[in-house]
Amino acid sequence: MTPVVKTIGLSTGVQVNYAEQGDPAGAPVVLLHGFTDSRKSFDRTLPQLPPSIRAYAITQRGHGDSERPESGYRSRDFADDIAAFLDAVGLDRAVIVGHSMGATNALRFAIDYPNRVSGLLIAATFASYRANPAAMDFGENGVAQLRDPIDPAFVREFQESTLARPIPAAFLDTAIQESLKVPARVWRAAFEGFLEDDVARDLGVITAPTLIVWGDRDSFCRREDQEALRAALPHARFVVYEKTGHAVHWEEPERFAAEVERFVTLLK
Repeated sequence: MTPVVKTIGLSTGVQVNYAEQGDPAGAPVVLLHGFTDSRKSFDRTLPQLPPSIRAYAITQRGHGDSERPESGYRSRDFADDIAAFLDAVGLDRAVIVGHSMGATNALRFAIDYPNRVSGLLIAATFASYRANPAAMDFGENGVAQLRDPIDPAFVREFQESTLARPIPAAFLDTAIQESLKVPARVWRAAFEGFLEDDVARDLGVITAPTLIVWGDRDSFCRREDQEALRAALPHARFVVYEKTGHAVHWEEPERFAAEVERFVTLLK
Protein backbone atom coordinates (compact mmCIF):
# COMPACT_ATOMS: atom_id res chain seq x y z
CA MET A 1 0.00 0.00 0.00
CA THR A 2 1.05 3.56 -0.65
CA PRO A 3 -0.29 6.06 1.91
CA VAL A 4 -2.16 9.07 0.58
CA VAL A 5 -0.89 12.33 2.10
CA LYS A 6 -3.51 15.00 2.75
CA THR A 7 -4.09 18.23 4.65
CA ILE A 8 -7.33 18.90 6.46
CA GLY A 9 -8.77 21.83 8.40
CA LEU A 10 -10.02 21.12 11.92
CA SER A 11 -12.77 22.80 13.91
CA THR A 12 -10.09 23.74 16.46
CA GLY A 13 -8.78 26.22 13.91
CA VAL A 14 -5.63 24.46 12.66
CA GLN A 15 -4.77 22.60 9.49
CA VAL A 16 -2.96 19.29 9.93
CA ASN A 17 -1.03 17.13 7.51
CA TYR A 18 -1.63 13.38 7.64
CA ALA A 19 -1.07 10.10 5.82
CA GLU A 20 -3.96 7.68 5.26
CA GLN A 21 -3.97 4.07 4.07
CA GLY A 22 -5.95 0.84 4.23
CA ASP A 23 -9.47 -0.32 3.54
CA PRO A 24 -11.95 2.53 4.17
CA ALA A 25 -14.12 -0.04 5.94
CA GLY A 26 -11.21 -1.29 8.04
CA ALA A 27 -10.60 -0.76 11.75
CA PRO A 28 -9.66 2.92 12.23
CA VAL A 29 -6.31 3.53 13.93
CA VAL A 30 -4.86 7.00 14.59
CA LEU A 31 -1.08 7.18 15.05
CA LEU A 32 0.44 10.05 17.05
CA HIS A 33 4.16 10.84 16.81
CA GLY A 34 6.58 12.00 19.49
CA PHE A 35 8.05 15.39 20.37
CA THR A 36 9.23 17.34 17.27
CA ASP A 37 8.55 14.35 14.99
CA SER A 38 5.81 14.18 12.35
CA ARG A 39 3.64 11.65 10.53
CA LYS A 40 6.89 10.46 8.93
CA SER A 41 7.79 8.93 12.28
CA PHE A 42 5.55 6.03 11.17
CA ASP A 43 7.08 5.62 7.71
CA ARG A 44 8.71 2.35 8.83
CA THR A 45 5.49 1.13 10.50
CA LEU A 46 2.83 1.86 7.88
CA PRO A 47 4.19 -0.54 5.21
CA GLN A 48 3.95 -3.38 7.74
CA LEU A 49 0.28 -2.84 8.58
CA PRO A 50 -2.41 -4.94 6.82
CA PRO A 51 -5.11 -3.39 4.58
CA SER A 52 -7.68 -4.37 7.22
CA ILE A 53 -6.43 -1.42 9.30
CA ARG A 54 -7.48 2.04 8.18
CA ALA A 55 -4.45 3.96 9.43
CA TYR A 56 -4.22 7.72 9.90
CA ALA A 57 -0.74 9.02 10.81
CA ILE A 58 -1.26 12.62 11.89
CA THR A 59 1.29 15.42 12.07
CA GLN A 60 0.21 17.21 15.22
CA ARG A 61 -0.08 20.99 15.46
CA GLY A 62 3.20 22.90 15.40
CA HIS A 63 5.08 19.99 13.86
CA GLY A 64 6.19 18.93 10.38
CA ASP A 65 3.99 20.37 7.66
CA SER A 66 1.02 21.11 9.90
CA GLU A 67 0.02 24.60 10.96
CA ARG A 68 1.94 26.28 13.79
CA PRO A 69 -0.43 28.46 15.84
CA GLU A 70 1.04 30.94 18.30
CA SER A 71 -0.47 29.07 21.26
CA GLY A 72 -2.29 25.88 22.17
CA TYR A 73 0.39 23.31 22.99
CA ARG A 74 -0.94 21.65 26.14
CA SER A 75 -1.93 18.00 25.92
CA ARG A 76 -5.57 19.13 26.18
CA ASP A 77 -5.12 21.16 22.98
CA PHE A 78 -3.61 18.18 21.16
CA ALA A 79 -6.46 15.98 22.45
CA ASP A 80 -9.04 18.46 21.17
CA ASP A 81 -7.34 18.26 17.76
CA ILE A 82 -7.66 14.47 17.77
CA ALA A 83 -11.40 14.73 18.46
CA ALA A 84 -11.72 17.36 15.72
CA PHE A 85 -9.76 15.13 13.33
CA LEU A 86 -12.13 12.22 13.96
CA ASP A 87 -15.03 14.55 13.23
CA ALA A 88 -13.38 15.80 10.04
CA VAL A 89 -12.83 12.30 8.62
CA GLY A 90 -16.22 11.02 9.77
CA LEU A 91 -15.20 8.68 12.60
CA ASP A 92 -17.02 8.22 15.91
CA ARG A 93 -14.11 6.44 17.59
CA ALA A 94 -10.74 4.85 16.87
CA VAL A 95 -7.84 2.96 18.33
CA ILE A 96 -5.25 5.56 19.34
CA VAL A 97 -1.56 4.66 19.04
CA GLY A 98 0.88 7.13 20.58
CA HIS A 99 4.65 7.34 20.93
CA SER A 100 6.25 9.47 23.66
CA MET A 101 4.55 12.90 23.41
CA GLY A 102 1.95 11.16 21.26
CA ALA A 103 1.35 8.68 24.09
CA THR A 104 0.81 11.57 26.51
CA ASN A 105 -1.68 13.13 24.11
CA ALA A 106 -3.38 9.74 23.61
CA LEU A 107 -3.81 9.39 27.38
CA ARG A 108 -5.26 12.90 27.62
CA PHE A 109 -7.63 12.10 24.75
CA ALA A 110 -8.80 8.95 26.57
CA ILE A 111 -9.37 11.03 29.71
CA ASP A 112 -11.23 13.86 27.99
CA TYR A 113 -13.05 11.86 25.29
CA PRO A 114 -13.57 8.36 26.75
CA ASN A 115 -16.42 7.45 24.39
CA ARG A 116 -14.27 8.04 21.32
CA VAL A 117 -11.49 5.58 22.19
CA SER A 118 -11.74 1.95 21.11
CA GLY A 119 -8.35 1.15 22.61
CA LEU A 120 -4.99 2.69 23.53
CA LEU A 121 -1.55 1.50 22.51
CA ILE A 122 1.08 3.69 24.14
CA ALA A 123 4.82 3.34 23.57
CA ALA A 124 7.73 5.01 25.38
CA THR A 125 5.36 6.73 27.78
CA PHE A 126 6.13 9.19 30.58
CA ALA A 127 4.05 8.66 33.71
CA SER A 128 4.97 12.19 34.81
CA TYR A 129 7.41 14.64 33.22
CA ARG A 130 8.13 16.54 36.43
CA ALA A 131 9.12 13.33 38.21
CA ASN A 132 11.46 12.23 35.40
CA PRO A 133 15.07 13.47 35.83
CA ALA A 134 16.03 12.87 32.18
CA ALA A 135 13.01 14.78 30.88
CA MET A 136 13.55 17.69 33.24
CA ASP A 137 17.25 17.92 32.38
CA PHE A 138 16.45 17.89 28.66
CA GLY A 139 13.83 20.59 29.17
CA GLU A 140 15.86 22.90 31.37
CA ASN A 141 19.30 22.53 29.79
CA GLY A 142 18.25 21.87 26.20
CA VAL A 143 14.78 22.96 25.13
CA ALA A 144 14.57 26.11 27.29
CA GLN A 145 17.80 27.42 25.74
CA LEU A 146 16.78 26.99 22.11
CA ARG A 147 16.66 29.89 19.68
CA ASP A 148 16.05 29.97 15.93
CA PRO A 149 17.61 28.72 13.79
CA ILE A 150 18.01 25.51 15.77
CA ASP A 151 21.41 23.87 15.52
CA PRO A 152 21.18 20.67 13.42
CA ALA A 153 23.87 19.12 15.63
CA PHE A 154 21.61 19.55 18.68
CA VAL A 155 18.72 17.88 16.85
CA ARG A 156 20.90 15.01 15.64
CA GLU A 157 22.19 14.41 19.17
CA PHE A 158 18.62 14.44 20.48
CA GLN A 159 17.29 11.99 17.91
CA GLU A 160 20.29 9.67 18.26
CA SER A 161 19.79 9.66 22.04
CA THR A 162 16.43 7.95 21.52
CA LEU A 163 18.07 4.92 19.88
CA ALA A 164 19.63 1.78 21.31
CA ARG A 165 20.28 0.06 17.99
CA PRO A 166 20.99 1.23 14.43
CA ILE A 167 18.27 2.37 12.05
CA PRO A 168 18.62 3.26 8.35
CA ALA A 169 20.65 6.45 7.95
CA ALA A 170 18.15 7.90 5.48
CA PHE A 171 15.30 7.47 7.97
CA LEU A 172 17.31 9.13 10.74
CA ASP A 173 18.12 12.02 8.41
CA THR A 174 14.42 12.42 7.66
CA ALA A 175 13.60 12.49 11.37
CA ILE A 176 16.22 15.18 11.89
CA GLN A 177 14.89 17.28 9.01
CA GLU A 178 11.34 16.99 10.37
CA SER A 179 12.50 18.16 13.81
CA LEU A 180 14.28 21.12 12.22
CA LYS A 181 10.92 22.28 10.80
CA VAL A 182 9.71 22.92 14.36
CA PRO A 183 10.50 26.46 15.53
CA ALA A 184 12.09 27.03 18.90
CA ARG A 185 8.91 28.57 20.30
CA VAL A 186 7.01 25.32 19.64
CA TRP A 187 9.77 23.20 21.21
CA ARG A 188 9.47 25.36 24.32
CA ALA A 189 5.67 25.66 24.36
CA ALA A 190 5.06 21.94 23.87
CA PHE A 191 7.54 21.01 26.60
CA GLU A 192 6.05 23.58 28.97
CA GLY A 193 2.66 22.09 28.14
CA PHE A 194 3.80 18.69 29.40
CA LEU A 195 4.56 20.25 32.78
CA GLU A 196 1.42 22.40 32.99
CA ASP A 197 -1.01 19.65 31.98
CA ASP A 198 0.32 16.53 33.68
CA VAL A 199 -1.95 13.56 32.95
CA ALA A 200 -0.67 11.52 35.90
CA ARG A 201 -3.38 12.62 38.34
CA ASP A 202 -6.18 11.65 35.94
CA LEU A 203 -5.01 8.25 34.68
CA GLY A 204 -7.37 6.36 36.98
CA VAL A 205 -10.42 7.39 34.97
CA ILE A 206 -9.22 5.61 31.81
CA THR A 207 -11.25 2.50 31.10
CA ALA A 208 -10.26 1.83 27.48
CA PRO A 209 -8.35 -1.42 26.78
CA THR A 210 -4.68 -0.43 26.89
CA LEU A 211 -1.35 -1.89 25.81
CA ILE A 212 1.87 -0.38 27.17
CA VAL A 213 4.98 -0.96 25.05
CA TRP A 214 8.44 -0.12 26.40
CA GLY A 215 12.04 -0.65 25.31
CA ASP A 216 14.27 -1.70 28.19
CA ARG A 217 17.08 0.59 26.98
CA ASP A 218 14.88 3.68 26.82
CA SER A 219 17.08 6.58 27.96
CA PHE A 220 14.10 8.84 28.72
CA CYS A 221 11.25 6.71 30.07
CA ARG A 222 12.33 4.60 33.03
CA ARG A 223 10.93 1.32 34.27
CA GLU A 224 9.56 3.33 37.21
CA ASP A 225 7.41 5.21 34.70
CA GLN A 226 6.03 1.97 33.36
CA GLU A 227 5.32 0.60 36.82
CA ALA A 228 3.47 3.81 37.69
CA LEU A 229 1.41 3.48 34.52
CA ARG A 230 0.63 -0.15 35.28
CA ALA A 231 -0.48 0.78 38.80
CA ALA A 232 -2.74 3.54 37.47
CA LEU A 233 -4.07 1.36 34.63
CA PRO A 234 -4.51 -2.03 36.34
CA HIS A 235 -6.20 -3.66 33.34
CA ALA A 236 -3.48 -2.66 30.90
CA ARG A 237 -1.15 -5.22 29.35
CA PHE A 238 2.59 -4.54 29.36
CA VAL A 239 5.10 -5.61 26.71
CA VAL A 240 8.87 -5.13 26.97
CA TYR A 241 11.13 -4.91 23.92
CA GLU A 242 14.57 -6.06 25.00
CA LYS A 243 17.68 -4.19 23.84
CA THR A 244 15.45 -1.49 22.38
CA GLY A 245 15.45 2.25 23.04
CA HIS A 246 12.90 5.06 23.22
CA ALA A 247 11.90 4.90 19.53
CA VAL A 248 10.60 1.33 19.58
CA HIS A 249 8.71 1.69 16.28
CA TRP A 250 11.85 2.93 14.52
CA GLU A 251 14.05 0.13 15.80
CA GLU A 252 11.54 -2.72 15.48
CA PRO A 253 8.93 -1.61 12.92
CA GLU A 254 7.82 -5.11 11.93
CA ARG A 255 7.26 -6.16 15.53
CA PHE A 256 5.55 -2.90 16.40
CA ALA A 257 3.19 -3.13 13.43
CA ALA A 258 2.38 -6.72 14.38
CA GLU A 259 1.68 -5.46 17.92
CA VAL A 260 -0.77 -2.91 16.54
CA GLU A 261 -2.47 -5.51 14.34
CA ARG A 262 -2.76 -8.02 17.18
CA PHE A 263 -4.13 -5.39 19.57
CA VAL A 264 -6.75 -4.24 17.06
CA THR A 265 -7.76 -7.85 16.36
CA LEU A 266 -8.25 -8.58 20.08
CA LEU A 267 -10.58 -5.58 20.38
CA LYS A 268 -13.04 -7.00 17.84
